[in-house]
Amino acid sequence: MVVRALAGAVVAGAIIAGARRMRALTPSGQWTAFFSGVLATMAGWWWSVTLIAFFATSVVLTRWGARDKERRTEGMLPRSAERSAAQVVANGGLFVLLAAGARYTGDERIALAALGALAAASSDTWSTEIGTLLGGTPRLITTGGAVEAGMSGGVTAAGFGAGIAGALFLAAVGALALPQHRVRLATAAAIGGFAGCVADSLIGATLQSKRVCDRCGRWTERLVHDCGYRTRHARGINWLSNDGVNLCGTLAGAVIAVLAGWLMVR
Repeated sequence: MVVRALAGAVVAGAIIAGARRMRALTPSGQWTAFFSGVLATMAGWWWSVTLIAFFATSVVLTRWGARDKERRTEGMLPRSAERSAAQVVANGGLFVLLAAGARYTGDERIALAALGALAAASSDTWSTEIGTLLGGTPRLITTGGAVEAGMSGGVTAAGFGAGIAGALFLAAVGALALPQHRVRLATAAAIGGFAGCVADSLIGATLQSKRVCDRCGRWTERLVHDCGYRTRHARGINWLSNDGVNLCGTLAGAVIAVLAGWLMVR
C-alpha cells in the first residue's frame, strides 16, 4: 500500500502539473485531484488507470471546440473551463471512496458501484461536451420544449449518443479493475453509467437552481450575468448547483449499476 501511495503521488503530481499548465484545474482543484489520484492508486493500480482515463478524456473533450461551445452557451454557463475542488469531488469523489471500500472489503458489489459512479460522470461529460458542440437545438428532457444551449436538463440526440459512448468507454477501461465476472459487471456499469447521465439531466431539469437576469430576461446559471446585472433565483432548489446534480448523477450510476448486475444473475 505504501509503494502504491508513493507511486500514486508521483504520477498524480506529474499529471496535475501538466493539467495546471493547460489551465484545466484551479489551485483547489489541483490539490483535490492530487489526493484523489493517490487514494485511487492505493485502492489498486487499475483503479488509478481508470481515473486517469476519465480525467484525460474529460480535459480533451472540454478543450475540443471550446470557442464554439462558449459562443453557443454565452450568458448561460460560467466562463472558466478550470475544474474547481467542488467539481472534482462531484465527479470523482464517490468513485474514489467506493474503490477504496472495494479494495479493503473485497466486495464485488462495491467495486461495481465504483465503476458505475465514474461511468456516470464520464457519460455526463461526453454527453455535455459533444452534445453542446455537435447537437442541434436542445430539448428539455421532461417536456420536450426547446431551451438554450447549456441549460441544465436540455438534451440532444448527439448528446445521448455521446453519453452512451462515454459510459461504454469508461466501463471497458475499468473492467480490468474488477476481480472477476468482468464482462457482466462492465456491462452493468455501462448501463448504470448512462442511467446516471439521464438522472443527471432529470434532476437538472426539475430540481437544480435556475436563475434569471431581470435586465435581459434570460435564464442563466451565473450569479452575475454577462450584461453585468446580478441574477436572481427563480426556480428549483436554491442551494442545488450543477456540482450537486453531478454528485447525484454519480450516486444514481452506482446504485443502478449494482441493481443491473444483480438482475443479470437472477
